[in-house]
Amino acid sequence: MTSFALTPSLRMTYASPIEVELTRLSEALGHCPDLVARYPMRWLAIQLLEGDTLLQAEVERLGGSVASEALAASRMRLETHYGEDLDVAMVDQRYRFVHDLAAQALTRPKTPSLTMSDRVDRIVTNRWLGIPIFLGLMWVVFKLTTDVAAPFVDWIDAVLTGPVSHWITSLLSITGLSGGWLESLLIDGVIAGVGGVLVFIPVLFSLYFALAILEDSGYMARSAFVMDRLMHRLGLHGKSFLPMVVGFGCSVPAIYATRTLENERDRILTGLLVPFMSCSARLPVYVLVAAIFFPTMAGLVIFGLYLTGILVAIGLGMLLKRTLFGNELPTPFVIELPPYRLPTLRNIWHQMWERTSAFLQHAWTIILGTSMVVWLLLALPVSGEGSFADTDVDQSAFAAVSGVMTPVFAPLGFGSWETSGALLTGFVAKEVVVSTMIQVYNVPGAEEEEVGATTIGEDLLAIGGGFLSATGDALKALPSIIGINLAAEEDEQAPDGLTGAIRQGFDASSGGHGALAALAFLVFVLLYTPCMVAVAAARQEFGSRWMWVSIIGQFVIAWLAALIVFQGGRFFL
Repeated sequence: MTSFALTPSLRMTYASPIEVELTRLSEALGHCPDLVARYPMRWLAIQLLEGDTLLQAEVERLGGSVASEALAASRMRLETHYGEDLDVAMVDQRYRFVHDLAAQALTRPKTPSLTMSDRVDRIVTNRWLGIPIFLGLMWVVFKLTTDVAAPFVDWIDAVLTGPVSHWITSLLSITGLSGGWLESLLIDGVIAGVGGVLVFIPVLFSLYFALAILEDSGYMARSAFVMDRLMHRLGLHGKSFLPMVVGFGCSVPAIYATRTLENERDRILTGLLVPFMSCSARLPVYVLVAAIFFPTMAGLVIFGLYLTGILVAIGLGMLLKRTLFGNELPTPFVIELPPYRLPTLRNIWHQMWERTSAFLQHAWTIILGTSMVVWLLLALPVSGEGSFADTDVDQSAFAAVSGVMTPVFAPLGFGSWETSGALLTGFVAKEVVVSTMIQVYNVPGAEEEEVGATTIGEDLLAIGGGFLSATGDALKALPSIIGINLAAEEDEQAPDGLTGAIRQGFDASSGGHGALAALAFLVFVLLYTPCMVAVAAARQEFGSRWMWVSIIGQFVIAWLAALIVFQGGRFFL
């Protein structure tokens, strides 16, 4: 027969001064029947000594002055012994008790086995390898959004400017409305404006796909851990990096994500740095301009822009730490690293669709409304002999309004009314910069290729064939992530259409340094004032004062950075 030794009941005991007061206070509280009926006396005494205000109010109500006086006397004697950290001393003694008990009850193996997550973290969160791995993953993300998504961008553009425009023109012709202002509104306003932004949906889809994998796998929490040392140089900690990572998607939720930070100083400083993380709304601008001026290294240019945003945030954070936020110490950084897990297709698709659908809502609201306003201003003549919807764009109301800002941007190399107008509308939403550029540079009267009439069936076959071709090109582009190019080299052709118009515009405004001006333009788009929704979020979270600091400060920083890029580049060329 096997015998079992019964473990005696364990009771937590405190140091002698605390035990003496617990006994005195328990006896005093025991004289109140209402308290005895509701609470264990020793537990109640412990909670009162630790400063539980709710229970203290209950004791004052039920126990009267005798219980309150006993509590005050016990706390005074203990605070004389422990100082103001009585509650800390009591918690510390409990932790010591638990630690000693665990040491007696647990037997740990001499060589504890590591989980798979621990093994991976030894590499991913390594002091020297962590940041290079993070940058390498970001490089993969940008290659996906540029090289792999590019064939689908061209396919959607061909569908919108080809079959969709053809169907709208044919429908208006049937109803007898072709050739008028309505056709101009639909083709030059809606299709050119909103459609010019919708072509970049594959780019955003690729970005959200990559970010969903990183989040669902558990890596995003590691990125905050890896960046903790760097964030400490800014007077922050790694937890502040999580809103900045969210900022790569959109600045608005990133600003709201600062609510997770306990310290108000950390919240404000992080909120000021978040807009420098290049949001996905800026990505279409990068892709368009980089593809025109830097076609062979578009991915590298875009990666450099994202990296520039991070570096500017680091530099600004260090400056603010030594000036406006220099009197407070950073709060401790505590974060739970979840175990690595295999991303599920359901979660990846949910995140991709949720974020892309939010972009589509912008397309049918803010971008559509702004595109129609831009079209209306382009259609209104303010000088010359034009008429409504039939005037030269440089004689339009939009050109007149935008021209007011051209002296501000002239030293930066893009002081034309076209780029000034695009940047002004970009305050509404950064995606609108692309739609505005497409509208203002799409000069009416340009020679277009004659396209023969096609049937709906032929158009649908062309759309399907184009999608299959784009899929094949995207698959060929995948090895380019690791430097293997399977795509056929294309002969460089003379610029025409929209590409040629944008290139000629930058060449004219920069005195023949179009590529340099384009790079300065991209840097300005990266750093200048966030969209009006992000500004409203900043005002709600941090107040009007810090909102204006963000608006004016970012514009000044963007202007100075673009000035250095353009004028510095001209000096060395």
